[in-house]
Amino acid sequence: MSRIALVDDDRNILTSVSITLEAEGFEVETYNDGQSAFEAFSRRMPDMAVLDIKMPRMDGMDLLQRLRQKTAIPIIFLTSKDDEIDEVLGLRMGADDYVKKPFSQRLLVERIRALLRRQEAIASGETATTEENKIMERGNLRMDPLRHSVTWKGRDVALTVTEFLLLQALAQRPGFVKSRDQLMDVAYDDQVYVDDRTIDSHIKRLRKKMRSVDDDFTAIETLYGIGYRYNEE
Repeated sequence: MSRIALVDDDRNILTSVSITLEAEGFEVETYNDGQSAFEAFSRRMPDMAVLDIKMPRMDGMDLLQRLRQKTAIPIIFLTSKDDEIDEVLGLRMGADDYVKKPFSQRLLVERIRALLRRQEAIASGETATTEENKIMERGNLRMDPLRHSVTWKGRDVALTVTEFLLLQALAQRPGFVKSRDQLMDVAYDDQVYVDDRTIDSHIKRLRKKMRSVDDDFTAIETLYGIGYRYNEE
């Protein structure tokens, strides 16, 4: 049973979403501010977190930043209608997805399931093909799908599930272009709708993480209007 942490200062959302998730077979922990959640996570990390952005004591952005220093668990942001800047910033900082308020609880459940399935597949290798399970080396890049580990020039790079899948898809065929639609198919289930901006934000965040260990990282190339390409160095 996967443990889902809900962090939101709106008690109605905490109550209604937790009831829905528990009915779907999840174990649910609820927190009404970021600080309480972070203290609890320090003792026991959930399998996934759903965070509101605007909260007292510690907002969702601060909580996300602290969590990404410790873990790569899937994280979904709950955002208000006019929080477009926050959505993009959250993705760049390490969120895996976002859902706009007011939202369909069925949609939220499907996105939670999709992210958990991808994480479980990478951790266990049970649903991946033999080829996808193999350690992949492309120049300075080394990826181990079964251990969900990535190194660049021998230095560890901590990636989320979505970032790992996108980098793997690009690096599998160096020099070949992947369109945004192709990358969406890799990173998201068919039931989960995302737009081009979401993929672009993940790629920007992925580049930033690679450049945190190598300022000269240029292996991921943007082809404007077409997609992305991995160039083996």
